[in-house]
Amino acid sequence: MILIVDVGTTSVRVATMNFDGDIVDFHQQQQPPSTPFPGLVEFDPQMLARTVIELATSVMTRAQPISGVAITTQRASTVVWDRITGEPIGPGLSWQDLRTVGDCMTAKSEHGVAVAPNQSATKAQWLLNSVEHARDRDLCVGTVDSWIVWSLSQGQSHVTDHTNAAVTGWYLPHTAGWDDRLCEVFDTPRSMLPLIVDSVGECAVAHALPGAPPIVAVIGDQQASLVGQGCVSPGLAKITFGTGGMLDTVISEQSPLAQTTRRGEGGCFGIVAWAEHGKRVFGAESIMLAAGSNIDWLREDLNLISSSAESHDVASMCQSTEGVLFVPAPLGLGTPHWDYGARSTFVGLTRGTTRSHIVRAVLEGIAHRGADLVAAVASDAIANIEVIRVDGGMSRNPTFVQALANFTGMDVEVSPHAEGTTVGAGRLALVGLNQIAQVAETADLWDPQIIIRPEDSFDRVGARTQWEKATSRSLGWIPELSSLDF
Repeated sequence: MILIVDVGTTSVRVATMNFDGDIVDFHQQQQPPSTPFPGLVEFDPQMLARTVIELATSVMTRAQPISGVAITTQRASTVVWDRITGEPIGPGLSWQDLRTVGDCMTAKSEHGVAVAPNQSATKAQWLLNSVEHARDRDLCVGTVDSWIVWSLSQGQSHVTDHTNAAVTGWYLPHTAGWDDRLCEVFDTPRSMLPLIVDSVGECAVAHALPGAPPIVAVIGDQQASLVGQGCVSPGLAKITFGTGGMLDTVISEQSPLAQTTRRGEGGCFGIVAWAEHGKRVFGAESIMLAAGSNIDWLREDLNLISSSAESHDVASMCQSTEGVLFVPAPLGLGTPHWDYGARSTFVGLTRGTTRSHIVRAVLEGIAHRGADLVAAVASDAIANIEVIRVDGGMSRNPTFVQALANFTGMDVEVSPHAEGTTVGAGRLALVGLNQIAQVAETADLWDPQIIIRPEDSFDRVGARTQWEKATSRSLGWIPELSSLDF
């Protein structure tokens, strides 16, 4: 049996998986970050570690003997802790935290280094500089995966894997390791950083858990979802529609985005998809800043729906939006525009616009953004996307999934598991335990819940043309934010 620890942005999930690659037991506990001021997003590292250990221990009491542990986590969120006492020197800074925007601009203007505020480098720099005498102590700097491995190993292992390392801002893809110049730019001693290990294979022992099972897989959440949905070869893309939306796909080594973490002209990033047996597999990622959060807005703030699931029922009351379009940009637009000053926009409203038109327009707007991600990664990474696979809460919404198929003109395969991250991490552990020979063979375990095909009569060209017009009206709404470029 495999134990899976899946640490998201707002919750901790712990599951067990059998050697057939199926989830046997699944438990979730909310662990939302705090926002003491606008733009600041923090979490309590010690509480997070306690929750992981307590929930894992509880799940293990109902499981057969655990052969190995898999860990998948939110990426780039940062913790700095004392190597001797194991105590964090300050709060954990979420990947969503924006307090270091100025530091990112300084890095670019003074050093020519492009780094975004959601990456780890400026977060660690801020923590080290904000705590008195911090640099006089023996400290560890790490992302959430590093902190969880440290906590489970009771301080014996300070490691991270390539998927997490590559999004920190200190990692140099060509050398597959930490870069001395980047460490100097962000004033982070290399000695504080974790050892970089493969995504599969034993890297530590979970002494804090009953029986001290080995930790045999560590991977970032989006890459875990990539594996969980069997997208382990070029041509297959997965999109996780959670709070935001992330498209990931494996790319060839000849792709312009291979062996780089820079952003392409189309707004996509190169990533490390996973690493096994000392070899990295590369991928490309495109990003939607707000997906499911727009449904939360309909429910919690506008009171147009009583539950997220009801959005499908309300949208189904009309056959179309009657020309109403919604551009979902409450936090700006990510790929391909990267305009932080863009804002959500309704166009085409008339006196005849109803509640159902509004709700359908929001669902379709998120689907249009999904089509934007597909088009961008195909262009930037020179990737021929043939099939889209989806997970996350919105993958359960029939209206939304049909719209995604229509706007992309592609088949959409819906994951049988809403949490593809958990499944992917567990299947990587099966590779780490030699139950599966290599990551590529996990594709054999993919079995979609349903396949949604584009409607034959749908005017995709017309719909996408109107969408481009609507998007143009949302751009540049707050000029000072639109001018930011990381």
